[in-house]
Amino acid sequence: MKNLIKIIKEAEKNKVAVGHFNISDLTGLKAIFEAARELSSNGACLSARQGSAFDGKVPVIIGTSDGEADFVGRYQVAALVKSLRDQYRFPIFLNSDHTHELKDVEISAYAGYDAVISDGSKLGFEDNIKNTKKAVDLVRKIDKNILVEGELGYIGSSSKILDKLPEGAAINPKDLTKPDLAAKFVKKTGVDLLAPAVGNLHGMFRGAKNPDLDIARIKAIKKAVGIPLVLHGGSGTKDQDFILAIKAGISVIHINTEIRVAWREGIEKGLKSMPQEITPYKVLPEAVAAMKKVVLERLRLFNGC
Repeated sequence: MKNLIKIIKEAEKNKVAVGHFNISDLTGLKAIFEAARELSSNGACLSARQGSAFDGKVPVIIGTSDGEADFVGRYQVAALVKSLRDQYRFPIFLNSDHTHELKDVEISAYAGYDAVISDGSKLGFEDNIKNTKKAVDLVRKIDKNILVEGELGYIGSSSKILDKLPEGAAINPKDLTKPDLAAKFVKKTGVDLLAPAVGNLHGMFRGAKNPDLDIARIKAIKKAVGIPLVLHGGSGTKDQDFILAIKAGISVIHINTEIRVAWREGIEKGLKSMPQEITPYKVLPEAVAAMKKVVLERLRLFNGC
């Protein structure tokens, strides 16, 4: 089984992207894993089979934010993901998404996460560098195989339905991540992956698509930093923007709000169809099916299916 950095670099080489989906319960994990396995088994994603690192399977990354990890348990979700990877010999990986405190970076590393995001995006540039460098040094001492991602540029902090632009989010061109600063950030921190602000937002607007991505900026940042780029806040982004962003240098794409909405709709459908049912596993399949549909669509798009 190839490690995560080899998977991401193979995606980069083949101009596809690895899908990253957040969970806070077993329902989400089941939906995401089933979607990835289904695409792998039926030959729908030929692009994902071209790279030797993929071993003929569609890789997927599971993410837990601080709040999600507090609910499900870092050691517990790490054990679940590892059990799926080992039992099915499947490229499923775990990322500690938007980890703000060094103590949680440390816990995630010891728990067995494959990657950790040190999120200092709300800090000033120099403080972000210092905070991220501390996380990199800490993780390297625990396990050199764990990837560390840095984030440069604030894009909001919550995966929810938006009625207005999150306060402080970088949308205007002057506020987006600058290639020269991205290069300096990567050099001084030593991160393996970089998440820039390129017009993306956490959350998705009610009844409207999110703003367009700055594709030229993605390309310029990629050229400047030379490491894989990660797109956060993918929910609500136009399909064509995803395709162009991948060609420009994005190798991992995060989706969360879209599957949260699907979860809610699936739960409501299950309860409505079985109003007297009190057995969770009889109601939850509707939520699994709704989330799986979203994940399938995104994985097909990201892998050029």
